[in-house]
Amino acid sequence: MGKLRAKSDYECLRNARILENQARLASLGVHNTISELRSIVSSAKPEKIRIRKWQKIEYEITPLRRSNRFKPIPTASTPASKLLRRSNRFIGKVSDYEEHEEGSNSSSVEGDEKRPGNAPSVKIYGARHQLSPEDSARRCRRKEGRGSVYNPVFGICCHFCRQKTLCAEEDCKRCGNLDVNHPCIGKTDCSVCHSSNGVLCRACLKVRYGEELEEVRENKEWMCPHCIEEKGINPYWICNSSLCLKNRKMAPTGIAIYRARELGYKSVAHLLMNELKRRDPSRLRCSDRLTD
Repeated sequence: MGKLRAKSDYECLRNARILENQARLASLGVHNTISELRSIVSSAKPEKIRIRKWQKIEYEITPLRRSNRFKPIPTASTPASKLLRRSNRFIGKVSDYEEHEEGSNSSSVEGDEKRPGNAPSVKIYGARHQLSPEDSARRCRRKEGRGSVYNPVFGICCHFCRQKTLCAEEDCKRCGNLDVNHPCIGKTDCSVCHSSNGVLCRACLKVRYGEELEEVRENKEWMCPHCIEEKGINPYWICNSSLCLKNRKMAPTGIAIYRARELGYKSVAHLLMNELKRRDPSRLRCSDRLTD
């Protein structure tokens, strides 16, 4: 075996510095301080971790929180301030008005004739109603529109736009004076069915069917698209409202008046009629044979 190699000058110098540093730390008392700190830490007792005890909650003892809707309706002896906010139909309270659907089978007060669609039966209880000065001034501003004053009692719902607004006609006694005994001259009425299907406002009548309200008002035999189709007068002249088109499994047209006018059609109904004729020309031949 060979002899061990002698230490180099670097190793000797390194060992000398280590001894020098250890002597310096001993003179400063660093080793004693470290040992004292270790003894203090080891002697200190660790704090106990408090474990929260689990306690079973007995739900049978505590009362259940149930909605007020499931509670019984209070009797007549209960003060009115403690009554729940429920609909008048459920609590048997008579409202200050009563409305019948347009074109329903219920007879009118005067006789057994069916009331027009633009004059639904509305029974008012209490004081007479009248429009405020602001609503009266705002009602006749947009004569070519659908009406800008919404009224859930005296307003008549349009079959297409379904806006229950007062018309903008100045001579309308129903919308101007809130007189339910007169028909609304700003809404149409079918001479056959007298139902809500034939109630159209001025704007929808013009845009969707290309007819003027004054001409329809003078024509006492005017029929809605539903009756025109049922009688076979024009099988392609159908109601293009979103509700009726969905019942036919057809997509609603949306705002199609701009496309109809670009293509040269008078209204959306004329555009839709031409499209239906292209899809089903055999139906047109059958209708021509029936008319002949």
